[in-house]
Amino acid sequence: MSATEIFHHRRLSCGAEFAAVELPGRHTTSFQLRFLTGMVDEPVDKLGLARITEETIAKGTEKRTAQELSDAFDAIGAQAGSGVGRETIVFRCNCLPEFTGEALALHAEMLRTPTFPQEFCDVAIELGLQELKAIEDDPSELASRMIAPHAFGDLLGRHELGNAETLGKIDRTAILEFWKRNFSTRRMQVTVGGKVDVARFADEVDRLFSGFGKDAAAGQGDLTVKFTPGVHHHMKEAEQQQILMCWPGVAVTDKDYAVERVMLSVLGGGMSSRLFTEVREKQGLVYWVGAWDDHPKGSGMIFLGASTTPVRCDLTISTLLREVDRLSEDLTAEELNRAKVGIIAKTQTHGDITRARLGELSGDLFHFGRPVGTDEKNARVEAVTIGDIKRYLSEHPRDRRCVQTLGPRAMEGVTK
Repeated sequence: MSATEIFHHRRLSCGAEFAAVELPGRHTTSFQLRFLTGMVDEPVDKLGLARITEETIAKGTEKRTAQELSDAFDAIGAQAGSGVGRETIVFRCNCLPEFTGEALALHAEMLRTPTFPQEFCDVAIELGLQELKAIEDDPSELASRMIAPHAFGDLLGRHELGNAETLGKIDRTAILEFWKRNFSTRRMQVTVGGKVDVARFADEVDRLFSGFGKDAAAGQGDLTVKFTPGVHHHMKEAEQQQILMCWPGVAVTDKDYAVERVMLSVLGGGMSSRLFTEVREKQGLVYWVGAWDDHPKGSGMIFLGASTTPVRCDLTISTLLREVDRLSEDLTAEELNRAKVGIIAKTQTHGDITRARLGELSGDLFHFGRPVGTDEKNARVEAVTIGDIKRYLSEHPRDRRCVQTLGPRAMEGVTK
């Protein structure tokens, strides 16, 4: 734990899990209210409901209209936002310390007494349908949507917009029912950081959210990723061919998560990374290329992606896989150190932004069930060796993988 980070963690009497990090010297306060519900809790015939609920919950309360609620946040300079995910819906706020109590009270009003006006529900659904149509013109996003069910399974691989048929079945009654069933303090994680009176903030959470959602359903608990290897192609007239491939990695809580982070940084961590220099700059095979990971709770998935010309699709895929395998043969100390420095520097610079540090704390609570200090994370990264990466690659082979391409030409084959 860093000397500049003072953590607090406990269960509040209202039922919410609470964590705080004091950050001396900061001039702002950030907090997040994370609900352990999301796309996984949608009825199968109403996919997209979680996002529609998240978008309409701020469109009016029993006391204020949507405009009045927005004006109330603006009046105190609070920057509020929200987002929906597979397993969680998060509400974020960044404000000056003297307005923290007011900002929290506005969130409690919004979350406890939403009215879901019919006109805003209709607009949210219509905009969702328009966004679905727009995805058809975004090859990269369309490919990501297509690979997700193969990477994570039908439940965890859902898309936030559902599909046109399921969005069309959503109405205000369904939105209201989703909120009643899934929003409660039993499924709520509260995190706060920056310049904050921790005890006072926790007391305010208890007061404002006492009894919230006492009749709501319990959560599903941890869900299992259902990875399905295979090769899939979607025909689409375009000048470029989109390539995505994935295979299982490790969970955020795994002892090898730091190894995975460093490996991915060597592969795709900027313009000096292997994929950029070897595949794009030296061979000119791709327009863009990248490597990243994705982590539902308790699991992980490694992704490689690129866009290329249709005739170079097969060569690009085999080249990408070769670059991963080559890490076991010729990874240098210079590459390793550059990757580690990049990760640690990014952590430290992001840590200078209160809301970014608070976002990390919220993620720690979700994945680890406890706060994790920046120094602890950086020490794990710093300890990674070339031998660790070779071992990781040996223990996580790429022979069981999913490949999704999108473009005018089906693949001739995929070389292991």
